[in-house]
Amino acid sequence: MRFTLKDYQADAVVQTLDNLRRARRLYQNEGMETSFALTATTGAGKTVMAAAAIEALFYGDAELDFEPDPGAVVIWFSDDPNLNEQTKRRLVQASEKLTYDRLITIKPPFALPALEPQTVYFLNTQRLSKTSLLTRGAEQATTADADGMIPASPDDLAWNIWETLANTIEDDGLTVYLVLDEAHRGFTTKTSRDKPTIVRRLVSGEMTGLPIPIVWGISATIDRFIEAMKEAATPLQGRTTLPAVTVDPARVQQSGLIKDVIALDIPAESGNLETSLTTRAARKLKDSAKRWGKYLAEQKALPGETSTDSVVPLMVLQIPNTENPDDVGLWLDTIQSELGDLSSANVRHVLGDHKVLTFGSWDVDWIEPQRVQDETQVRVLIAKDGISTGWDCPRAEVLISFRPAKDHTHITQLLGRMVRTPLARRIPGEDRLNSVDCILPHFDRTTAGNVAKYLTGLTDSMPTTGQKVLLDPRNLEPNPAVPGSVWACWDELPSMVIPRRGSRPVKQLVSLAQALAADSLKPGAVASVQAQMHNTLESLAARYDGQLHSAEIEVRTVRGTTIAGRMASKKLSYADFNERADERAIRVAFEDAKRAFGADVAQSYVDFLADPETDDSDEALRDAFVKAAALATVPNVREKVDEAAKEIVSEWFGQHRVSIRGLSDERREAYDEIKSQAVDPQLAQLTRPKSRLEDFAETVDGQVRVAELIDKHLMSDEDGWFPLSSLNGWEQAVAKREVARTDCIAWYRNPSVSRPDALGIPYRDGIGNWRTLHPDFLIFSEVNGEIRPSIVDPHGTHLDDSLVKLRGLADFAEAYGDAFHRIDSLGTTGASGELRVLDMLDPAVRDAVRQAKGAAGDLYASSLGSKYA
Repeated sequence: MRFTLKDYQADAVVQTLDNLRRARRLYQNEGMETSFALTATTGAGKTVMAAAAIEALFYGDAELDFEPDPGAVVIWFSDDPNLNEQTKRRLVQASEKLTYDRLITIKPPFALPALEPQTVYFLNTQRLSKTSLLTRGAEQATTADADGMIPASPDDLAWNIWETLANTIEDDGLTVYLVLDEAHRGFTTKTSRDKPTIVRRLVSGEMTGLPIPIVWGISATIDRFIEAMKEAATPLQGRTTLPAVTVDPARVQQSGLIKDVIALDIPAESGNLETSLTTRAARKLKDSAKRWGKYLAEQKALPGETSTDSVVPLMVLQIPNTENPDDVGLWLDTIQSELGDLSSANVRHVLGDHKVLTFGSWDVDWIEPQRVQDETQVRVLIAKDGISTGWDCPRAEVLISFRPAKDHTHITQLLGRMVRTPLARRIPGEDRLNSVDCILPHFDRTTAGNVAKYLTGLTDSMPTTGQKVLLDPRNLEPNPAVPGSVWACWDELPSMVIPRRGSRPVKQLVSLAQALAADSLKPGAVASVQAQMHNTLESLAARYDGQLHSAEIEVRTVRGTTIAGRMASKKLSYADFNERADERAIRVAFEDAKRAFGADVAQSYVDFLADPETDDSDEALRDAFVKAAALATVPNVREKVDEAAKEIVSEWFGQHRVSIRGLSDERREAYDEIKSQAVDPQLAQLTRPKSRLEDFAETVDGQVRVAELIDKHLMSDEDGWFPLSSLNGWEQAVAKREVARTDCIAWYRNPSVSRPDALGIPYRDGIGNWRTLHPDFLIFSEVNGEIRPSIVDPHGTHLDDSLVKLRGLADFAEAYGDAFHRIDSLGTTGASGELRVLDMLDPAVRDAVRQAKGAAGDLYASSLGSKYA
């Protein structure tokens, strides 16, 4: 893969491959058809996950221990040919192995007896219609004439598409995997139930006589897909449903692939304010362009930056279904007057008429939705509804919608196309660059509040957990009243990143060496890693010489059993046999060494052993492969290699800590990703926040009102205020109490998602997976003339994960308690709702938390807890 998968993407790929392995086994061994779904919210990278799974399906994956299917044929099906072409480009971008010659669009003329293995074929609904050149004659071909003969396919085609699919499914050496992209759309036509859709006909085998063996649905919602699979089951045998692969929207949000903030701008008074708010939208677009230009220029000036990324922000102008062309022209005139350099060449539409449309004095041409992201000369896009499923445009940063308030569904559909971050990563500390602006001229506070509720409760087209929807967004910057000593204290705060599942120390070491070499921080780092690992392996080979010798014999030997029976005799005889392993068998054994030591180290170790300058014979090379393969099977060797790799990683991160901190955001994120490849949580440095968007309005009992303000926050408006709108009732009470303390110099509302300016604490969930706790408040107090930080975390005791989070906090306090003045966990007890505190710097409290079996609330109510004051 060209991309490093996010942790949630890697988990989803593992689950998908498990399903594909099981589906293949059920079909080949038992003739059982199966289906399963991959569901993830918009922006999660479903195509990237699919690319990783298909690459492993075709070529295998040693790290995941997934064997390839040499007969795999993938049919990628959607209802939109443009979406298929976009998917093809994304697959090539994501995988160096899925080249264009492996990605074939089925279109006339197309006539093959069967589809080729290890190839992805793209089909769409129109290609399978009765009038398509691919299917012409198929209806007749399935009906015998009066003489019992089946007519040949017309148009000089030896096979129509249905015959090709039938031959492919029938071939014992091939396995057909059907991917239904945006699967829920294939089953939502208005035809009656007794007239199957094309997709149902394809899945059930109505036209081929053979149902599709394995169906994999990819969508943001799977309910209709699951129901459709039941309807498409064959009459004689139902289709087995495998466990769905579901991506948690909260993990997508934490990844930085999705914008953190949706800012809703609404008029505070009645009247015709369309041109005024259009000017505001244009001003936001201009401001966004300036911010991106400044940020990228700063990044390119930093060491290690090689990216050529640029971001050209786009405005989406959403017009009513029955628009007045002159009104649209006036809005474009208004945008032009603010931007100054806008012409018709910079404006396009995606309306139903695929031609040039006239709006006032503007002649606006049509553009395919999937081209908008790359056609950066387009700065204003005119649209109506949600454009189309599967399209997205990360550079779309401003939406002004002239839809009436009742059409909030259409607005949210369009916002769903704008949620990806432009650089596929969160910009550290810059909320303004992690946001999308939506300006609603025809909305009041009540209807805008309803949109906010809809957005934060939406699961079908947008992520929900951790994403803020703001009604009165204002930009906050570092509070000038906060002394520099607080920020110096901030820079020393310990924060942690959790490991990715399936990580290996040697792979982490190689990744770190490659990064350090690429950034010129440690020239020759890769060669240094190889040399140190070779020395480690040679040392272990000498230490375990006897066991290694026995293991080499096993690698060189293929063992088996001969079972013989005599005619007219009921007895069988068994005899063991040994054969010398050939080159292929030795290479198969070497795959275990690649999994144990990493492919790079294992292969370089073979090259080290079989140095052509000393011995270039085939036998020397064979001996090298045997030794590497055998060494991987010796007990304790893997653990020792992992320990050596972890020591080098720790040493190098320590040596280059300051240099890494001086790199660009993109490169620092690469090192954070490498840290997450460890098998244990790792320390990470907090990034100072630079800008932050907060809501100066709040909704109470359905009414929008001005938010209560508080001072001393690290981020504030120009007057030093921070709104409490993002805090619930008891969080507000805690914030007020902490700020009122005489020793409080400053405080910080810690973000609830993993980001560079959010302090994270690792914990294991109920099934043992690593998760991150983000305590609510960081308090900075003056203690004996020194600024000391504290963690104060109001903790919901009613939540299922409250106890495991407490344990994570206890472990963090055990390791890093010396860095803090206080680490307080707050919780309520019983019906009284009294707020009590557990002092995590107290060893007795930590021990009790680790040993607790009951509810977390019992700890706060016990003698270990005390009243919060």
